[in-house]
Amino acid sequence: MHPLTGEPLALDFLNTRARTPEGWIDALDRVTDFRHWLALQADRITPPRSLTAGDLDAVRELRAQVREAVEATRRGSPVPAAALNAINEAVRAAPPYTVLEPDLRRTVRRNGDDRACLLAQLAEAAVALLSDPAAARIRACEGPQCVMLFLPAHPRRRWCSPTLCGNRVRVARYYQRRRDT
Repeated sequence: MHPLTGEPLALDFLNTRARTPEGWIDALDRVTDFRHWLALQADRITPPRSLTAGDLDAVRELRAQVREAVEATRRGSPVPAAALNAINEAVRAAPPYTVLEPDLRRTVRRNGDDRACLLAQLAEAAVALLSDPAAARIRACEGPQCVMLFLPAHPRRRWCSPTLCGNRVRVARYYQRRRDT
């Protein structure tokens, strides 16, 4: 499983497909891998009770549409209508409602089946990210062959992870300097 970058949920969702030194990995390839990713995101998303291969297909399709929207935003272009419609449809498919629990805690629940609720949560994360003015600052990692996206807290941040890609780049530069002398 790939490391999480601790980015906004929508970016962590996009980063479920990544390139590692061993090759491409995708947390949406197998139900068990996606369940693991959902468990790591448990403080931000309610996992479905059941999850099928068909659910993964729907999640992959939403991820592709969210990627289109994020890439358009990064370029400063309008979000394609198909991506906008897919995100909005996913949100509408499982509308949230608030209930008061017996201990007087407020809880948000959703109307819809497991798949619709999962897609709605992921789509809402995309809405939150894309509607934030900070979305214009989303960057792609500058690490060689890395495809991870991140929202830099510092304007000089260049890598998805200073310990992964950042370290690889620094080590490569070091060896290049040593070889050139």
